[in-house]
Amino acid sequence: MSLQFIGIDPETGDKASPTVWVDREKQQIVFQGWKPDADLEAQCAAFEVPGHAKGIPEGEAVVTIPARMLNMVREACDALDAADVR
Repeated sequence: MSLQFIGIDPETGDKASPTVWVDREKQQIVFQGWKPDADLEAQCAAFEVPGHAKGIPEGEAVVTIPARMLNMVREACDALDAADVR
């Protein structure tokens, strides 16, 4: 895996660490975030999207990251655009 570190939430100190990376080889943005509370996870699991079953499939997870990390997410998108190895 060829991970490129993009950024870490600057307001979390040493207790938590929502983080954004880019995997150029797989053309993916990788997030480390907080586990949602049970209510939010239940809402996500109950959400209906046409053509998809309800629920959170095995191997998938819901994570949250703070909105203040939006620029890091944009930077990750730009890094993948620049790599453009598709």
